Amino acid sequence: MTTVQPGTYAIDPARSTVRFDTRHVFGLLPVTGGFPIAAGTITVAAEPGASTATARITAAGFTTGNPTRDAKVRSSTYLDAPRHPEIVFTGTAFEQTATGGTLRGDLTVKEVTKPVTLAVESVAVDGADLTTRATTTIDRYDFGITAAPGMTGRILRLTLDVFATR
Repeated sequence: MTTVQPGTYAIDPARSTVRFDTRHVFGLLPVTGGFPIAAGTITVAAEPGASTATARITAAGFTTGNPTRDAKVRSSTYLDAPRHPEIVFTGTAFEQTATGGTLRGDLTVKEVTKPVTLAVESVAVDGADLTTRATTTIDRYDFGITAAPGMTGRILRLTLDVFATR
């Protein structure tokens, strides 16, 4: 794994994304989309296990390219973006491996917080710039988002592509 200089790196919202894929119509059709990352930081500690991260994701930015579906998911039926404008990940424990690592933390959606582990698949450093990719899988039911069982995918695979600068 790439050696990263300790310090705090600010996530660049213009170059960072959260993408997802799931299935709908009783699992027959794929759905892909994403959310913008509004803000966040990655704090790299001298002892990698003490490294942390936070990311604030804009719920109203949910997009799949289908305006009708996007409006429904942003509504009170699913994300309730007007009342809960942010989805927040707080990473609290990093475990380094030869090829990446894991970042354990908490994901908060609609005031429901659940533990989530991100698989950090890649980290690259270019001067003061850090790029990383991490993935995880979540069950939307864990966050109380249970509308349209069967029609709307329950399991979402998330991919975070993050660009940050120290």
